[in-house]
Amino acid sequence: MSSSSLRLGVNIDHVATLRNARGGKHPDPVRAALEAISAGADGITAHLREDRRHIRDADMERLKAEISKPLNFEMAATPDMVRIALAVKPHAVCLVPERREELTTEGGLDVVGQRESLEPSIARFSEAGVRVSLFIAADPKQIEMAAKLKAPVIELHTGAWCDAITDGDTAKAANEWQRIAAGARLAKSAGLEVHAGHGLDYATAETISALPEIMELNIGYYMIGEALFIGLSDTVRLMRAAMDRGRMQSKSAP
Repeated sequence: MSSSSLRLGVNIDHVATLRNARGGKHPDPVRAALEAISAGADGITAHLREDRRHIRDADMERLKAEISKPLNFEMAATPDMVRIALAVKPHAVCLVPERREELTTEGGLDVVGQRESLEPSIARFSEAGVRVSLFIAADPKQIEMAAKLKAPVIELHTGAWCDAITDGDTAKAANEWQRIAAGARLAKSAGLEVHAGHGLDYATAETISALPEIMELNIGYYMIGEALFIGLSDTVRLMRAAMDRGRMQSKSAP
């Protein structure tokens, strides 16, 4: 890895989406994970949803068994998912909100409102040696609660910022960026490791990589789409290069 302080996690969910559209075994998300790692990914993320719309149980088992880098098991904090994750024993779990009707994860997890239900799951994972990350909005109350729950990591939801940029809403984009930057600073001051993800592309990944508090980006949908045109290995290398450019800006700042 060319920048030891910033990791790239590649989400391979939508390789499984394509496979499931036709059935069978092709394309294989585990093969995609191995190719991403070979090209420079620092870890693999996969979201096992309740409806199994893309990643399946067997995919998680094979990923844990076959990849050489950390596996980040993205999941809702339901009893069934907690049971499966404890059986797989990934490097980390990222607890996210989940609704059956959503196309993708919408918004961050409400850790303030769900404290009582989240606390036992976080404790169980910690006891099992599985690192817990909470996927939350860059909101001070959510960040402070994550620290109180003793989750070592948060992943800041970057979707609203990325959407505002895509929509050309410069005022909203600027506001969302300030929230993310302030949230990252607050989280680090509270002793949390800070990750970020959702909706990132080459340009936004480069921008957010300049925040020195960010230690990891998890990116999936955009990269799998790009891979259709230039291949997954080249996509990973280009994303890694964008992140490194952003990180260099952070290191050169006064």
